[in-house]
Amino acid sequence: FYRGEHVYYTAYEYIMLHKPAGVLSATEDRKQKTVLDLITDACVKDLFPVGRLDKDTERLLLITNDGDLAHRLLSPNKHVAKIYYAKIDGIVTDEDILLFKSGILLEQGFTTLPAILSILSTDLLAKTSEIELTIYEGKFHQVKRMFEATSKKVTYLKRLSMGNLQLDPTLQPGEYRRLTDSELADLL
Repeated sequence: FYRGEHVYYTAYEYIMLHKPAGVLSATEDRKQKTVLDLITDACVKDLFPVGRLDKDTERLLLITNDGDLAHRLLSPNKHVAKIYYAKIDGIVTDEDILLFKSGILLEQGFTTLPAILSILSTDLLAKTSEIELTIYEGKFHQVKRMFEATSKKVTYLKRLSMGNLQLDPTLQPGEYRRLTDSELADLL
């Protein structure tokens, strides 16, 4: 308590953000709004997004200043599942499921870790599909690049979960809250 106000100290902050489309997953940008611009009541100044979601990708994003946790969540050899929902321009097939399961060869000879692809729906007339994809790494534009490698295009993408952490359904785009003790324990 200092000068009539409660003073809090925390070494680490863990914030769940419902990232809206059109906002950069970055700590700062001179021209565009970043996810940190949305966090208005942070107790610490060295926050950063855990992983990056493309500017047009929305949903779950963890904001923290805990570098060790970020490394554990993002390191491919830790095998932390990241689940995405996507709308695809193109018909996703059983053959695609097998390709994703064995790893997709991307440009420059990089092959992704095996991924779990599920077809949620297919519109044969519109030649579109809705899918759910589980990946265990997070390379630059990885989901989009994986589908491009199969001659398809992601037209809408959102991250549903990271490890055991799922987006709080009460959070609207741009809203955030601190993780609960049980959510944090699950991540740690």
